[in-house]
Amino acid sequence: MTEAANQTQTPNAAPNPEAEPMTIDIWSDVVCPFCYIGKRHLELALDEFPHAADVTINWHSFELDPQTKAQPGTDLIDMIAAKYGSTREQAIAQHEQMEAQAAAVGLDFNWRAATPGNTFDAHRLIQLADTLGLADAAEERFKKAYFSEGVNVEDHAELRRLAAEIGLPSQDVDRVLDSEEFAREVRSDEAAAQRLGVTGVPFFVVDNKYGISGAQPVDYFKAALDQVWQSEHAAAPVLKDPLAGASGATGAAGTSADDADARGIETSAPACGIDGCN
Repeated sequence: MTEAANQTQTPNAAPNPEAEPMTIDIWSDVVCPFCYIGKRHLELALDEFPHAADVTINWHSFELDPQTKAQPGTDLIDMIAAKYGSTREQAIAQHEQMEAQAAAVGLDFNWRAATPGNTFDAHRLIQLADTLGLADAAEERFKKAYFSEGVNVEDHAELRRLAAEIGLPSQDVDRVLDSEEFAREVRSDEAAAQRLGVTGVPFFVVDNKYGISGAQPVDYFKAALDQVWQSEHAAAPVLKDPLAGASGATGAAGTSADDADARGIETSAPACGIDGCN
């Protein structure tokens, strides 16, 4: 990530001043359904993680389709079917399945009202939100707006409204939307994802070493958090792969997320990429 890392500290118990913080870097797109579901799965796992106060989350930009442009009146299902070569019935079935998965963790995936659009400017505002400690709030609000409320997240008027709800100063929002500010940070995140070999999101890197791909189940995240903590943060770390049999991406300690070693990533969990969601 860039120097202005998107950092959100989890709010559970008080931080332990003697513990090294755990970092979780997340690549995500605003209009990615499994990114929304994966975000909630991780949050539910953190709710039960005893060291959650010592976890810092860093958000990174990722565009599933940088060339997308909003087309008023466009039907999401027709667009998906045409783009990925499926039938309308297949696209509907896929979205109904994602709707059920979202509902299982309390999310309203109102795909029938979704308005496809470009997310570049939304990502730039998330980068702005990061500088004010509001990146997580921006990720949540933009995703909810798109998935639950049918908001066109390319529309600047809508982005200004959402940014105000998050608490971003209007003059800063106007400055960003009227310029190319934070474009370099967005592109830097995407370049880092490319170096990691990331082709689908959500994608998580824990402690700059352990890669987790896709919207893994809550229990998976809970086990991964526990094992990485024991391996990397406990007073007497266990000498085993923290994600053995799970994700298992191991790299050199002390590197940045931009340079983390992402070999051996688990790819069986649902994710979205340039070829669609599966």
